[in-house]
Amino acid sequence: MSPEQVARFEADGYLSGITIDSPDGSNRVREAFDRLEADEGREHCEIGLQGRHVDVPFIRDLAHHPRILDHIEALMGPDILVLSTHAFCKYPQTHQKFVAWHQDVTYWGLEPAYALTAWYAIDDSDEQNGCMRVLPGSHLQGVVEHGKSDQPGNLLSINQQVACDIDEQQAVNLELRSGQISIHHGLLIHNSHPNHSDRRRCGLTIRYCPPHVKPVRSNSLGQAWPAVLARGEDRYRHFEQQSR
Repeated sequence: MSPEQVARFEADGYLSGITIDSPDGSNRVREAFDRLEADEGREHCEIGLQGRHVDVPFIRDLAHHPRILDHIEALMGPDILVLSTHAFCKYPQTHQKFVAWHQDVTYWGLEPAYALTAWYAIDDSDEQNGCMRVLPGSHLQGVVEHGKSDQPGNLLSINQQVACDIDEQQAVNLELRSGQISIHHGLLIHNSHPNHSDRRRCGLTIRYCPPHVKPVRSNSLGQAWPAVLARGEDRYRHFEQQSR
């Protein structure tokens, strides 16, 4: 990663369009996800695949992908924990399913409230099928107040939504081809619209934090974080780490 990319991330809170896998590699990931989807069902795969890097090989491999970790290390430093993983699938013509404007770390119970998310595009992700949208620089505001969404269909775990006014004109679409990632700061305000296309839009979010961050409570689902050391060393032992 170039110094210019690092500076842009610090200013904007995100980077996008980073190619991780070749077309052959991304096809293998998609085929692996299709098999998992067939085994566990579309309804569960919509938002139910959380923390599966501890038992699903292809998700584990993505969480520890050297090229992803190289980018995370450039932004975070050499000691990296995989905090968790979570797949988000929007199926075709799901007009009511969306993700409200929110910050990732607000409900995560981390001290300090710091983590980075890599969003791996299993399918192509674009405006038509509900790609992620971000507000550049919004991470510099710190933690903002959240409330509950008054619109049905919010895919977030506890229906959270920022309580502040949003200038939609400032939003940027993060369109990705399969096998690419975006990276965003845990305080960056972001959302996504429904999938109005005839194509699935599936992405795997991989949550990373440095070992000095500690959990002061369980995550938003009331569960312990399934943390795994991905690179470097953990001198703090704040998380009960899972075996790979």
